Amino acid sequence: MDHRPIGVFDSGVGGLTVVKELLQYGPNEKIIYFGDTARVPYGSKSKETVTKYAKQIARFLLTKNVKGLIVACNTMDSNSLEELQANFDVPIMGVVEPGASMAAAATYNQKVGVIGTEATIKSQAYQKHILKQASTIQVFGQACPLFVPLAEEGWLEDEITYQVAKRYLSPLQLAHVDTIVLGCTHYPLIESIIQKVMGDQVSVINPALETVERFLDLLKNINGLREERSQPQHEFYVSDNPDKFSQLGSLILSYPLDKVKQVNIEKY
Repeated sequence: MDHRPIGVFDSGVGGLTVVKELLQYGPNEKIIYFGDTARVPYGSKSKETVTKYAKQIARFLLTKNVKGLIVACNTMDSNSLEELQANFDVPIMGVVEPGASMAAAATYNQKVGVIGTEATIKSQAYQKHILKQASTIQVFGQACPLFVPLAEEGWLEDEITYQVAKRYLSPLQLAHVDTIVLGCTHYPLIESIIQKVMGDQVSVINPALETVERFLDLLKNINGLREERSQPQHEFYVSDNPDKFSQLGSLILSYPLDKVKQVNIEKY
């Protein structure tokens, strides 16, 4: 057994969609979360900048003696995961490969849409992983850069968000995809709007649950689960505006985030 915490990180609040699954399926595990709220969104930044930021966050979380890291950000995963795994000596898992596997298994007509940040779509990471599962699948990528700031603003059921979604998702409707992957951990926050636009006949894939299940299985295989039954005390850190993060984060998790701390991430 290993009582050390699990580190989870994202560019902002989006990674809390992964934390939500971890709270349910790994209730004994302690979580240390970092959201880079000072530098969100990441989607329009270069691969080099995203990787620099990812390494800074990983170094910070390792000062908290984490036993492993979940990169709960598709942009960091698709641009920086291999470099993180090569540079840090703890288990590190992203969300892209689990999401791609789910999408490949879900599609009937072999047409899958992937929505994400500009950087994630440009990387074609989902396309590569999906085609590894089945070379017959057609993958249609669609960048939706405004979804992240809308989610960060808390406009989760807003008419403006709905209208933006209609415009972004129309090419995927025209392509007749029957499955769509939420290729950004912010996007499950507006999943109901995405489902409404696409229609009930389209499967909407949230990679968070599959990611968490795989990570917990990984820990189990190396005898790394926390078996202590006492309630773990989770910790949440951000690079800016902890009050705003606390307000929206508490809504997302249905869990009070009343001690969010601000960190100068540039030091790492």
